[in-house]
Amino acid sequence: MNDSKSLALITGASSGIGLELAKCFARDGYHLVLVADDSDGLIAAAAEMRELGSGDVSTITADLSRVSEAERVFQHIETSGRDLDVLVNNAGVGVYGQFIETSLEEEIAMIQLNTLSFVALTKFFAPRMTQRGSGRILMTASVASKMPTPYLTVYGATKAFVYEFAQGLREELHDTGVTVTALMPGPTDTNFFERAHAEDSKILDEKLADPAEVAKAGYEALMRGDAKIVVPLKYKVQTAISQVVPDRIVAKQARKKHEPHDERDEERPQ
Repeated sequence: MNDSKSLALITGASSGIGLELAKCFARDGYHLVLVADDSDGLIAAAAEMRELGSGDVSTITADLSRVSEAERVFQHIETSGRDLDVLVNNAGVGVYGQFIETSLEEEIAMIQLNTLSFVALTKFFAPRMTQRGSGRILMTASVASKMPTPYLTVYGATKAFVYEFAQGLREELHDTGVTVTALMPGPTDTNFFERAHAEDSKILDEKLADPAEVAKAGYEALMRGDAKIVVPLKYKVQTAISQVVPDRIVAKQARKKHEPHDERDEERPQ
């Protein structure tokens, strides 16, 4: 139990892994600031957090693909006069399809949300944490950060950025009292695939990870101050193997998993 009623800010908190992470903090009595671009989802999430035992809960509807919106979130905390104890950089989206066919506009928005918002929010809050000598930062990366991801090529590149950003910053802050943890989930049962227009991806034929289990593992790793956590376990093994197998073989295997079903495939699951 968090007796001090510390304050945590969670982005992408209206659904999926972000919502489940918020539940973890709520059960331990944290005050919460929930951020997402879905105002209705935020209202429902805030009500659920209060029922779970959270302290004060506030919400900010923001499109974090714009740095100005990240600054507005920071100013919300600043004007409250409270210190932020935990920053959870979780918001993210994907764009699925062949790179030569996907929308440049959608991919630029994804790059901004998946990378620039992480940098901006961390840039705003990390100095305050280091001045106090305490704080925790969780960044949702992906197993895609450690291996090629055909059909999610630009998405995978953004997650590689997040992972390397988290590990580099962690080392910079190693003696400041501030920890940085990278959460690296495998394909998870959220609305990610729908938003990415990836309903035809063969990866959906596999059993997807439970977002509650992913969040619990990430929360516990954050509280331990771990550098990273890969979840579920099978992806920890796959990630390790991918580091020693030639990239072209890993990429080929990934392509087979992520490629769309052939419209002529009569065996396609319904």
